[in-house]
Amino acid sequence: MGRLAPRPLLVALLSLGLCHGRIVRVPSGTLVRVVGTELVIPCNVSDYDGPSEQNFDWSFSPAGSSYVELASTWEAGFSAQLYHERLQRGDILLRRTSNDAVELHIKNIQPSDQGHYKCSTPSTDATVQGNYDATVQVKVLADALHVGPNMRPPPSLSLREGEPFEVRCITSTTSPLHTHLALLWELHRGPVRRNVLALTHEGRFHPGPGYEQRYHGGDVRLDTVGSDAYRLSVSRALSSDQGSYRCVVSEWIAEQGHWQEIQEKAVEVATVVIQPTVLRVAVPRNASLAEGKELDLSCNITTDRVDDLRPEVTWYFSRTPDSTLPGRHVLARLDRDSLAHGSPHVALSHVDARSYHLLVRDVSRENSGYYFCHVALWISGHNRSWHKVAEAMSAPANVGVTWLEPDYQVYLNASKTPGFSDDPTELECRVVGLKSTEASVRFTVSWYYRMSRRSDSVVTSELLAVMDGDWTLRYGERSKQRAQDGEFIFSKEHADTFNFRIQRTTEEDRGNYYCVVSAWTKQRNGSWVKNKDIFSKPVNVFWASEDSVLVVKARQPKPFFAAGNTFEMTCKVSSKNIKSPRYSVLITAEKPVGDFSSPNETRSIISLDQDAVVKLENWTDASRVDGVVLEKVQEDEFRYRMYQTQVSDAGLYRCMVTAWSPVKGSMWREAATSLSNPIEIDFQTSGPIFNASVHSDTPSVIRGDLIKLFCIITVEGAALDPDDMAFDVSWFAVHSFGLDKAPSLLSSLDRKGIVTTARRDWKSDLSLERVSVLEFLLQVHSSEDQDFGNYYCTVTPWVKSPTGSWQKEAEILSKPIFITVKMDVLNAFKYPLLIGVALSTVIGLLSCLIGYCSSHWCCRKEVQETRRERRRLMSMEMD
Repeated sequence: MGRLAPRPLLVALLSLGLCHGRIVRVPSGTLVRVVGTELVIPCNVSDYDGPSEQNFDWSFSPAGSSYVELASTWEAGFSAQLYHERLQRGDILLRRTSNDAVELHIKNIQPSDQGHYKCSTPSTDATVQGNYDATVQVKVLADALHVGPNMRPPPSLSLREGEPFEVRCITSTTSPLHTHLALLWELHRGPVRRNVLALTHEGRFHPGPGYEQRYHGGDVRLDTVGSDAYRLSVSRALSSDQGSYRCVVSEWIAEQGHWQEIQEKAVEVATVVIQPTVLRVAVPRNASLAEGKELDLSCNITTDRVDDLRPEVTWYFSRTPDSTLPGRHVLARLDRDSLAHGSPHVALSHVDARSYHLLVRDVSRENSGYYFCHVALWISGHNRSWHKVAEAMSAPANVGVTWLEPDYQVYLNASKTPGFSDDPTELECRVVGLKSTEASVRFTVSWYYRMSRRSDSVVTSELLAVMDGDWTLRYGERSKQRAQDGEFIFSKEHADTFNFRIQRTTEEDRGNYYCVVSAWTKQRNGSWVKNKDIFSKPVNVFWASEDSVLVVKARQPKPFFAAGNTFEMTCKVSSKNIKSPRYSVLITAEKPVGDFSSPNETRSIISLDQDAVVKLENWTDASRVDGVVLEKVQEDEFRYRMYQTQVSDAGLYRCMVTAWSPVKGSMWREAATSLSNPIEIDFQTSGPIFNASVHSDTPSVIRGDLIKLFCIITVEGAALDPDDMAFDVSWFAVHSFGLDKAPSLLSSLDRKGIVTTARRDWKSDLSLERVSVLEFLLQVHSSEDQDFGNYYCTVTPWVKSPTGSWQKEAEILSKPIFITVKMDVLNAFKYPLLIGVALSTVIGLLSCLIGYCSSHWCCRKEVQETRRERRRLMSMEMD
């Protein structure tokens, strides 16, 4: 029993599957239509097999009789002969909406079309299942809807904007069925149609686009008059209300739970013409008055309306007569509530119902221009709303304000002119001829520079500075930096005088200068407006530019003297084209060096600057620190003295003089430099002559060996006691094959026996000693490769005079000797070779040991011999 329980459920499911199949649908219930309208019956099929596009056949049965073929989607000759003519005219047609849906359209339906309509679909299914046709009943009613205007022919209403009007439409129905009416008011203006207000079949009001605000404000209403009249009322007509008004009435019936429109009629009710409001605004054409007076302009309004209108008056001002340009601005306004909006200097008054006055107090030049009066007429509506019915703009009123320009002249003169570069320049710009100075007028200045040109080419002026009406001074690009540095000074000394000063005039400042004086008047709001500019004649700032000339002459008052005496030299200076010169002096001495390649050496001894400050330059004789004196005898004469002269002081002496010009007060500028003629110091002596030479027993050594260099001094002439001679010896080396590098000091030994050795960058050491009266030995210990090169010595002899003082002789130089430092090849390669052989031996023995061990233990294999079977081939015949 337990196994038979599911059988009823299985039978029910199989029955449901067998009943499922094609379904053809048409509208349920009865379709009601009115004679003369169009009938549309949709039909669709679902749950079918076969192609997606299905065909449909329509048949008609009047009053329950047999069905007559009406139309088909796939068979052209399907319809009966009765309907051929209507099918050809298109009154009956089929319209496919999709592959499985179609609509039957019957235009201008008649009472004979009342009956049953059947929609059938030919089978494309594998099995016959479901329904293949569906039937709907159509009922045709007589036309019982009546629509008409209130009057015939439709009236034409002529109105003014803001006036009320109403239009009426009469409609009724005598349909035997329960139907509802819907009404729509339309406004036609040419091809444009607008919905004004509608009453739906459900009794709801719907204002059209643009009428919502007017409907909610009560300006546009729709109500009934009696049982069959509908009235559209407009309380305030607008210009947009002009046009033809139509009444559109539709009849609705309930079908299948919703409302269906079965008929619609329209009738033209009335034509409304809105007459525009005439509005003209007039103001005086021209007006002229003096500055400071009152301006009174009237705005007169003319209109054809006499009802309750509210004007709105606005006065505009513009610099141009075109009122459409955006440059105009509002002066005063009187709104529709008669409230005035203006400023303390501008007032608007209402004289009478059609005249409005503009009053401007204390006019100035800025009030000259064009005045416009704009008027807008407003009319009140429902709910305190306002509507503009007309507006107009007057022609411009040209108002000119005359004022008395200040009459003055401008003169520019140079109170200070430069004679040289760096001299100051001062220009004075004066206002003259001013008859009366008023408090409302002030003067400012602008300074300009123009370069002087001999040709006729046009040169543009460059702005140096400009002063605004509020005394603000602005600099031009040419003068901005120099004005900030204090080189350009712009000032106002008096009410009518302006000054421009150049503290240090340069050659680039030469040219023409002129000033422009501007007159400013004070406005009502406290601002200042420029009214007039007067140009001065230019002033030329120029001086002849000549080259500076500086001449220095040196002389020796005592031309003959001996060693130990005082040397005196005077220098006389003369100059031209140099402003307020001051001189600085430098005493130089040109002495022979005695070197084989160097020219004579010029040394600076002592100097005196333009402020009379003395400074020792390269005077290195510590024993004669006070032995040289330089003093200023006169403004253009200087004297140099050298006490206790020595033989080493021999040479050519000159005065190098520099002329300085003052700039910026305490600062000085170099103007010119000149060198005097030389004064020679030459001692005629019969004393000994010293020579120096260098000798070495080891000019070529191996690195690490000792290098010995001897500086040997020889004396020619009179024999001297060794106690009367002393020497300063210095050793130099040029570490190169040639003498193209600068020599470096190695070591020195002065006449007192003090040795000074220079620091070196390598390991070798130096020693310097005196081995005899005239021999000095330089030794280089543990020589390095860097010690090669040319070596020479310099000797400065000192000889004791009969008076007991030491005289320094001229420095002498020896010829160089070249020292070569060689490398010991055996010692250099001995240790690397021994180390290499040892490493090679160790690596070879280690490699042999590793190979032996690997072959004996790691790579050993047991080879097993494979047994081979020895069999002979058998012949095929024996097989």
